[in-house]
Amino acid sequence: MMTGQKRLLLSKEALDQRVRQLAAQISKDYAGKNVILIGILKGVFIFMADLVRALDYPVEVDFVRLRSYGAGSESAGEVWISKDIEYPIRDRHVLIVEDIIDVGLTLDFLIRHLNSHRPKSLKVCCLIDKKERRQVEVPLDYVGFVVEKGFLVGYGLDCGEQHRTYAEVYELEL
Repeated sequence: MMTGQKRLLLSKEALDQRVRQLAAQISKDYAGKNVILIGILKGVFIFMADLVRALDYPVEVDFVRLRSYGAGSESAGEVWISKDIEYPIRDRHVLIVEDIIDVGLTLDFLIRHLNSHRPKSLKVCCLIDKKERRQVEVPLDYVGFVVEKGFLVGYGLDCGEQHRTYAEVYELEL
């Protein structure tokens, strides 16, 4: 387990308010459309649960699990699927939901993979757009917060499977 000091970055109130704002915009943009939200496990589960509950209407939900990080804080540099989508998305409106966009490789891989299934539309919602180590530019349609740098934990974000359960987002000093 990695230890280190942590500094509060996003409070519970700020997270709650921004999730409600994102849900309001998504509800407006997808009104009357049959949309499926696809979350990227594991980190997204808290953000996605809050987002889905804040939407104005029911949606279908599916998950993928992609691997690019090892047990620590560095990307392995390659991406693979360990759990794929279970529902057909051809001719469907698809919204990818991600906790944090960092390097961009994982999201780029998933966009290409899901586009091969021929969805009607494909957009991306992320809680945190972190630009510090971006290697691949990816389209982000809904962004909760922009953070320039730092290793973030809490609200689903982890470091070596630790620190996910905090109700707020912290910058972890490694």
